[in-house]
Amino acid sequence: MKRSIFAAAAAAMLASGFASAAPAAPTVPSVRNVVLVHGAYADGSGWNEVIARLQKAGMHVTSVQNPLTSLADDADATRRVLALQDGPTILVGHSWAGTVISETGNDPKVKALVYLAARAPDVGEDYAALAAQFPAAPAAAGLVKSPDGFAQLSEQAFVRDFAGDLDPAQARVLYAGQGRISQTLFASRTTQAAWKNKPSYYAISLQDRTTSPELERFVANRMGAKTIELNSSHVSMISHPDEIANLILEAAK
Repeated sequence: MKRSIFAAAAAAMLASGFASAAPAAPTVPSVRNVVLVHGAYADGSGWNEVIARLQKAGMHVTSVQNPLTSLADDADATRRVLALQDGPTILVGHSWAGTVISETGNDPKVKALVYLAARAPDVGEDYAALAAQFPAAPAAAGLVKSPDGFAQLSEQAFVRDFAGDLDPAQARVLYAGQGRISQTLFASRTTQAAWKNKPSYYAISLQDRTTSPELERFVANRMGAKTIELNSSHVSMISHPDEIANLILEAAK
């Protein structure tokens, strides 16, 4: 008799929706590899805060070290890292590296592209001419060229215009390790525009003084990217690592 009463009560609870449901399984990213590509005036260590968050989420992460000598050289450095991945991969580029991932992102391992305050040229596009249609970014006035054909940002431009939302002491540390670029780097033109073929995501930096936020919004819209906007300087991966890591994880799902 008791057993039938308990069975009837359980059935009633199920029918009324009060029975405990099994906990939902956590959402597991279908892509576990992430390749991060840094831009000009930077190196791979700029991704450290994002890397820590992605690793905590169970992702396998690799940060490319670009030579910043030419598009061909940077693309080769990225392809070498892509070749080491054991399966589907999210390819992420900051700033100049948007050009690099646009050139290399048609690799069959790449399942989605993530751009951070990044260039996103069309095939063969004169990107300088495109950028000239938007407000000039103040950082360009701080470019210091050397006789050997390379260039870097002055300390003032780096601290104020490149990494303006970081503590100045932290920004000066990054300035000391900035990657010097070939003076011909930005004249490079792509032979591919992978964003035409791969799902794309874009983080616009609203306080950017290195790349015009209006230009960022234009290229994000042109590629049909899923877009977020951050109240960030050019280095959103350092000042907003949670939001950037979450955007990459969203692309991986």
